[in-house]
Parts: sequence; structure tokens; C-alpha cells
Amino acid sequence: MSARARLIEPQPVSERDHVLEIVGEMYRADSRRVLATLIGLLGDFDRAEEAMHDAFAAAVEQWSHNGMPARPRAWLISTGRFKAIDSLRHRARFDASLIEFARRLEQDTISNPVDWDDESIPDDRLRLIFTCCHPALPPDAQIALTLREVCGLTTEEIARAFLTVAPTVAKRIVRAKAKIRDEHIPYELPSPTDLAERLDVVLHVTYLMFTEGYAASSGASLTRPDLTGEAIRLGRLLVELLPEPEVQGLLALMVLQESRVSARTSPQGELVSLEHQDRSLWKRDLIDEGVTLLERALASRRFGPYTLQAAIAAVHAEAPSPAATDWKEIVGLYDVLQRASPSPVVELNRALAIAMRDTPGAGLALIDAILARGDLDGYCLAHVARADLCRRLGRTAEARASYAKALSLARTEPVRRFLAKRLNAL
Repeated sequence: MSARARLIEPQPVSERDHVLEIVGEMYRADSRRVLATLIGLLGDFDRAEEAMHDAFAAAVEQWSHNGMPARPRAWLISTGRFKAIDSLRHRARFDASLIEFARRLEQDTISNPVDWDDESIPDDRLRLIFTCCHPALPPDAQIALTLREVCGLTTEEIARAFLTVAPTVAKRIVRAKAKIRDEHIPYELPSPTDLAERLDVVLHVTYLMFTEGYAASSGASLTRPDLTGEAIRLGRLLVELLPEPEVQGLLALMVLQESRVSARTSPQGELVSLEHQDRSLWKRDLIDEGVTLLERALASRRFGPYTLQAAIAAVHAEAPSPAATDWKEIVGLYDVLQRASPSPVVELNRALAIAMRDTPGAGLALIDAILARGDLDGYCLAHVARADLCRRLGRTAEARASYAKALSLARTEPVRRFLAKRLNAL
């Protein structure tokens, strides 16, 4: 056989390469769960993250020679804890304050060894989520810390998602970790009496994450799929760990909205309005998942605003055409939502639904009243809504003025191009 033939012939995969592939798969699947447990054991985010990476690196070397352990996740956690103790001993030579901490951690390790099997290891990710979303932290820090520690995004990925720079994100994360450490924010689930309030913060962070990805506030793209994907992944984790009605309602809302994403832009990246979307592109598996979650949440009779928004999204998702949409049902749901969680944006959406149920003039009168109060004067979609109703009523000059106002407020290129086309068409 020629040397060239030997080069192109498939070579056997080494045992180390095989283990490296297995460890890589475990890292993708289990690293955040291992990290969450190590944070609880070590009491420090950075120390736990360093220990986790050391444990995975050790796995590649040791499993290549000794074979995989029977309980790989427990092995990683135990190894991570011992790696942290070794690191503390080394640093204690230069920082005397670490000597006592290293001694206590070693004593705790001896008295409380990691001897679970993989299935009995407690899942600490829920504790981690509630810690990252603690109300003592600023909202932007809650989101950044959750994306970093729970979802595993890098600071560069988070920065791209929110159109900022990595050093800014890194500072937010460092300050949040310092606040958790210095103020002794407990790494625990809230008490039953505090659960509802604290869960609202967690759901709000997840919702903000999704909405920024679903309708980007600025940039060249209408959406940011990486951000919506992480929000949905976090929502599924929350449903798995804490299947409360509003948790199910939020996940239902996100997957129902996500089901339409393929139809929201043309192949050229142009915005397609809801009435002109090709509904055959809507993903039925996500619609079915969303409706199932919604029915569970509604059956509890303990649902809230996210479930009501999911119910509205479901009416849209199940309508075969714009003309077949049950606008009466949507107006009724907005009536309930406005009472449960009043806001100018809910009021605006209700006005648009009334315009579809009744007449464009009825909806326009409500929108004019909202804008007259000044509540949504800087909100692009409020002026888009007014412009569209004026256009349908033949009030061209008013439509042009409102489209121009909306265009001045738009921050994403697809929306700007869409509005410019509407303006030119008039």
C-alpha cells in the first residue's frame, strides 16, 4: 500500500479520542448541573466554575487510562470538590485568609463525601436560577448572570445578544457575583411564602430574554434565535423542576410565538406581517406543545398573565387564516388580561383586536386616547398600529405622518425597510 493510500485510509480512533468525545457530550449535557451542585458545595461561583473545568479536564486523562466510572456525574462533582481544595491549599501559601476556609472545606468533604449514584444527585439548577434572579440584583445583571451560569453562554455571546461589548457584560456578572458573596445571598429555594414573588422575577427574566430574541430592539436582524432558544430551554427546565401553572403558561407562550418564526421574514430577510404570513410554515409540533401546556395551566385555575397571553397566541396559532381568527375571543382574553395585568401595551393590543372585531375606526379611537395620554409616544409599534388603521380608513395624510413617526423610532433594519415601503406606497 502506498504512503498516500495509508494517509487517506480511515485511521482507528484512539481510546483518548473516544473518551474526549464522551466527555464533550457530557459537558454539553451535564456541565450546568455539575456547576450548580459545585456552587452549593463550594459557596462561590468562580471557584465552582474553575473546579468544574478542572474536573472535566481530569476526566479526559483519567478515564482514558482507567476507564469510565460507574457514576460519571458523581465522579465529576467529587473530583471538582477535591480540585478546589487543592487549589485553595496552593493559594493559601500566598493568602493566609484561605487557610481556614480550605481546612473547613476539607473537613466537610471528609464528613460529607459525594457517594450518591448519578440519579440520586439533587438537581441544584433551580437553586441556581433563583440565586441568579435574586431581586437584590439589578435586572440587567439578573439576565446576564442567568445566561452565563444557568445557560452556559459566554460573555461574548451575551454581549452580541444585547448589542453591547463583552467587558460591559463581564462587569455586570462580576458585580452580581460580588453582591451575592458580600451580602450573603443564600443559595437556596425561597420559602413557600416567598415563592410566588421570587418566581415572578425568574419568569420575568426568562420572558425578557425571549422577547429580546423574538423582536430584537435594534440591529440588522428581526430576531435573535440564540436568545429565544436559550429562553425556551430555560422555560423547559423550569417546567421540569417547578411545574407551576404560570411556568407552564410562560413556556406555552414562548413556544407558540416561536412556532411562527419561519414565516415572519421572507427568504430575503424582509418582515412579513401576520396577515400575510404563509401559515403552512408555522411549526405544528410547537403549536401542539404550546396548546398542551396551555390546557394544563388553564385547568389549574391558578394561572396569570403569561397564561392569558399564551391563550391569545393559541387563538392565532389555531386559526387557518386571518379571516377565520376568532377576534371576539381575543378581545375577551385581552379584557381579562387588562384587569389582571394592566399596561398601555396590553391596552394597545386590545384596541387592535377591537379594530379587527368591529371597525378600524373603533380601534383608532382607542389608540388615539392612549397616545393622547403620552403613555406610548416613544413606542414604535403604537405608531405603526395607528398608521395602519388610518391607511385602512383612507386617511392618507395621517397614515403617512404616523408611519414617518414609527420609522424615526424603529431600531431594526427589517422593520425600517418595512415601514419605508409602507410610507412610499402612500
